[in-house]
Amino acid sequence: MKHTFKHISYAFVLLLGLSACEVNRLPETSVSDETFWKSESDLKTACNYLYTFLPGFGTIDQVNYGTEDVWSDDAIGLASNGISDGSRLAPATDQNYLSPYRLIRASNNIIEKSPLALPTTAQATIDRYVAEARFFRAWGYFSLLQKFGGVPLILKTLTDASPELNAPAASRDQIIEQIYQDLDFAAAKLPTPTVLGTADYGRISNTAALAFKARAALFEGTWAKFRNSGDPVKHLTAAYTAAKAVIDSKQHDLFAGSYFDLFQYAGEGRANRENIIVRQYGVTTTDRVSVHNYYRGSLENGNESPTKSLVDSYLMVDGLPITKSPLYKAPTNTLEIFTNRDDRLNLTVMKRGDPYRSTTPIFTIAPLVFNKTGYMFRKFANLDDWNTQASLIDRPLLRYAEVLLTYAEARYELDGKISDTDLELTINRLRARGKIAKLTNDFVTKNALDMREEIRRERRVELAQEGFRYWDLLRWKTAEIEMPKPILGMYFFKDEFGTTVASNLTPDNYILVQASSFRKFDPAKDYLWPFPINEMALNPALKQNPGW
Repeated sequence: MKHTFKHISYAFVLLLGLSACEVNRLPETSVSDETFWKSESDLKTACNYLYTFLPGFGTIDQVNYGTEDVWSDDAIGLASNGISDGSRLAPATDQNYLSPYRLIRASNNIIEKSPLALPTTAQATIDRYVAEARFFRAWGYFSLLQKFGGVPLILKTLTDASPELNAPAASRDQIIEQIYQDLDFAAAKLPTPTVLGTADYGRISNTAALAFKARAALFEGTWAKFRNSGDPVKHLTAAYTAAKAVIDSKQHDLFAGSYFDLFQYAGEGRANRENIIVRQYGVTTTDRVSVHNYYRGSLENGNESPTKSLVDSYLMVDGLPITKSPLYKAPTNTLEIFTNRDDRLNLTVMKRGDPYRSTTPIFTIAPLVFNKTGYMFRKFANLDDWNTQASLIDRPLLRYAEVLLTYAEARYELDGKISDTDLELTINRLRARGKIAKLTNDFVTKNALDMREEIRRERRVELAQEGFRYWDLLRWKTAEIEMPKPILGMYFFKDEFGTTVASNLTPDNYILVQASSFRKFDPAKDYLWPFPINEMALNPALKQNPGW
């Protein structure tokens, strides 16, 4: 059974100052600190609110989540995306900037007020909930770091007179160091997943803090390495060490069921040890936090359709790319695209004959009205949810598979090589679920492959449709190469697609969704997001990112 965070009182929402102006101002409220912060129950209720900021599917705290891959070369929606094609302008306001600060403000308030629970509450109990708050503060700052780089660093609740409201942005180094400090505290004070058990499944554990530190450190380490800046060895070592600690804890493992079921109801709850952090939705339609309609509202309707670039990245069963494998034959129909391929392709992308929707229970290649590329994602696709338009399938936010990938990448980037032992521990466990040949150093040499590219490929296919690709292109500094390329779809099989909808095609008959002439990526500015103009007007010390 899933644990849900249903009891978030309106009074406590007011206590956190959520109706206040932005950036950490806390107003007077009708709820008194003297009456609230008295017990473990109060601390738990306070921390429950922080979980509502975890990204799920749809709009959460005025930010849209679930279709982040359309920012990258892995997917495209019904229309072009300004982040993906380089056409966006600096906004007047941006909830991607404001929402993390609301989370940080709520976290700071809990960190400051939790000691008021003494002496009726044990210090160890207080430390646990402070650790949860510090984890979420790190979550908020990492979201800001990824997008904006250095940002104002606020570690306490503020009033309208606080000088921090007019402080300049802290450096990247200062932000990542604070993230590390918060996550180290969280890892030391939070319970293990075993201690949390079924009753508290879904709460942040010590391994969640370690795994998230590994993610943040890998991002910063590779960002620094491929820009010849900062201290990449320090960050990559932190990523490797944190990932290894999660592996050595024996608290997690890969899901024993099918890869497809990992993103269905069968993959939920404490029994699935692969999920480390999840955005929960509920247990039943009457016992729920909220619902989403990701399958019908985003996948079926074409708001996130996979591209040829993504599909082509899946290996053949012999472990070779389609450009090298003797097993690859140019398909003569849509089903043959999946022949002798990594099984995760079949479980991530719809093919003719898959369960689809109640009115068309078998997926058939339809006119290109919605899924502009001819492809449709399959993760989270569920016929019952299609009927109810109210899914309770949780969104995995950090899986053990990512920890294995982080370990492998950090090890390679630190040493310029990786041992077969480490490949067996990490990459090959994932390739086994795809039913493809193992990756070894000898295999790479014999087939003239590039180990770095194969590690990156494994990350791309394992985490496809989960919102990673855009951030990976940024940290590797390859966005300037990949993003300007045209967005292509499937080969246009006229007998299957028909002629109801006219499609632009390349000279070699692939669906052309967006030509390269409409796509750009300016490396002088597009690796960072623009600060909202209104925020710079409120705080003149906040300077716009370069090029914006």
